[in-house]
Amino acid sequence: MEASTETAAIRVVIADDHAVVRTGLRMVLDAADGVEVVAEAGDVPSAWRALLVHHPDVLVLDLNMPGEPSLEAIPRFVRDAPETAIVVLTMQQEPAFAREALRAGARGYVLKESADSELVAAVRMATEGRTYLNPELGARMAAEPPPSGPPDDLTPRELEVLRLIALGHTNGDIAGQLFLSVRTVESHRSHIQQKVRRSSRAELVRYAFEHGLIDAGSATG
Repeated sequence: MEASTETAAIRVVIADDHAVVRTGLRMVLDAADGVEVVAEAGDVPSAWRALLVHHPDVLVLDLNMPGEPSLEAIPRFVRDAPETAIVVLTMQQEPAFAREALRAGARGYVLKESADSELVAAVRMATEGRTYLNPELGARMAAEPPPSGPPDDLTPRELEVLRLIALGHTNGDIAGQLFLSVRTVESHRSHIQQKVRRSSRAELVRYAFEHGLIDAGSATG
């Protein structure tokens, strides 16, 4: 029996709080060969429901919808719907937003002003496991120096706790050194893990090293 040469259409969910924008995006995507818009959403919760119902290949996600922040939802979408690639579509032209979205797990970052020419390419690349970044924004990111220090809004106390964790100290050790209760150290550790989106000690060590909190030879196994 001969194998079918037909390729299944790329199934897309559009999440944007403006109906007129969704209509325009649907027209752009439906006009592309092998792309099918299966649902629309106007906020993060409805986008989440659409993922659960339709299991799309790609979620086109606006960053500026009301309610739950889209940027903060990306890691949850990536974790719980790994079959769906996320392409951010936004008016935000600041490199920091692009850097954070890609770091959170998005596969594409497209500016709304360039959607007509870039969105379809970004969707196709995302389904192939590749990353698309608006070229002009990518050039700006490359020209800017990397941000100094942890980019995750860690407090000075959390930085202290993270450094000691990375150096191999137990919660009890850290409590003694910083004159805190073990319960408080546990709370700090939980907040750190949420902010940096790392859970294991090995991941925290790597994070601390990457951000200059420890040197390569100081972490213990």
